[in-house]
Amino acid sequence: MIAIGSGSAVSVLDGWLRAHPGSRAAVIDKDAPGGICLTRGCIPSKLLIAAAEVARTVQRAGEFGVSVTAWQVDFPKVMERMHQHIDPEIRAIGESLRHASDIDYVPGPVEFTGPYTLRTPSGESIHSERILLGLGSEPHVPAIPGLAEAGYLTSDTVFSLRRLPPRLAILGGGYIAAEFAHFFSAMGSQVTVVGRNPRLLPNEDPEISETVARSLGRRVRLLLGRAPTGVSGEGRRAKRLSLPAGAGGREEVVEVDEVLVATGRSSLSPLLHPERAGIRTDPAGWIQVNEYLETSQPGIWALGDATGGHHQFKHRANHDAEVLYWALVHGRRGPVDYHAVPHAVFTDPEVASVGLTLPEALARHGAENVLVGRYEYKDTAKGEALGAEEGLVKVLVGVQTMEILGAHIVGPQASVLLQEIVNLLYVPGRSARPLLEAMHIHPALNEVVQRAFLSLRPLPSGSSAGH
Repeated sequence: MIAIGSGSAVSVLDGWLRAHPGSRAAVIDKDAPGGICLTRGCIPSKLLIAAAEVARTVQRAGEFGVSVTAWQVDFPKVMERMHQHIDPEIRAIGESLRHASDIDYVPGPVEFTGPYTLRTPSGESIHSERILLGLGSEPHVPAIPGLAEAGYLTSDTVFSLRRLPPRLAILGGGYIAAEFAHFFSAMGSQVTVVGRNPRLLPNEDPEISETVARSLGRRVRLLLGRAPTGVSGEGRRAKRLSLPAGAGGREEVVEVDEVLVATGRSSLSPLLHPERAGIRTDPAGWIQVNEYLETSQPGIWALGDATGGHHQFKHRANHDAEVLYWALVHGRRGPVDYHAVPHAVFTDPEVASVGLTLPEALARHGAENVLVGRYEYKDTAKGEALGAEEGLVKVLVGVQTMEILGAHIVGPQASVLLQEIVNLLYVPGRSARPLLEAMHIHPALNEVVQRAFLSLRPLPSGSSAGH
């Protein structure tokens, strides 16, 4: 078996080797071993976000009657702490792959030369009729005149910073942009977010997006609905972003020290030349699979980011790997299940969501068939104690069935609170009734979830879809 990518696909390969003693496998990765999540994704970024949360807590200390003096952010130490956690893990995975008696580790790019044959950087051929494509994705870099010459960071390269940029522009308005805006502003950078979409976090429920934009916008300059027409500057010199006229009717130039590109992800499949293997891709290059993660070539499967879609999360890749594990190791072929894929955005305030947004629920079910519940953190004892002025929970439920259609949380521990709802989406009926009947600890933050469901009401006539 061959695994391209050393992230979630490796767990399938490990299980297959244990089930087939005497067999061999190959793991191929052009990047550091361990997969995107460990090397340049969710794990290092959350280590940085943890530092940002501490900094914000210290900055708010006075609100709680706590006096803090003479504190500062040691940015090199923050970055060093992150590397002290991930670098040993990356080395350990690399050593494990290099010394495994039944695995050939190929640290470099490969390409298909035929349906089941790959060519390595040294020119050797590797052949197998069982191939897992877990190659991940890469940062998308828009074609902005002057950007390449001026130099830029991406979510791959930003972790190599050792000096805090005094002024930072972040291009993009999605999850990655919102998280890094939180981190760098908490560290002390003057951050400007430049987003093509007029809404920050455009994939979230509109009310949730507005709440984040209002709160984050107090610490970060948000220039939304505008895309740079050009960038000037070179090397370590200041970079100047030219922006088209906004609501004020004037063109604008933003001068910064660094530019971080966070405008989405692109497919890595062109590097593999999947067409030589008879593997179909969509127009954007994402590998096409069926509900069993099978590509158009029998014996070749794809998982995680490689298949694109709206769920480019590590937990989705792990789910894909579990489906393939049962199919390839135990012969229990089953489809993937994406009916309730949760996600979180670790910005300030934190966001977590699952299911339909309100506009989506109204479009799919009609206003007369949707109940909306909404409750604010500050109206609970724990929320008031935390000073969570802008936190809220918003839930959507079917009128007749009490089926949970969607849930959206913005505020402290949103990702933890959401799981109570996510679990109900994996039981028959997906009903909100168990949550309504369950006894909740008082005073605890999870009461805000319970009370959101207790407040379920029909949508008032004339209300906007966003609220």
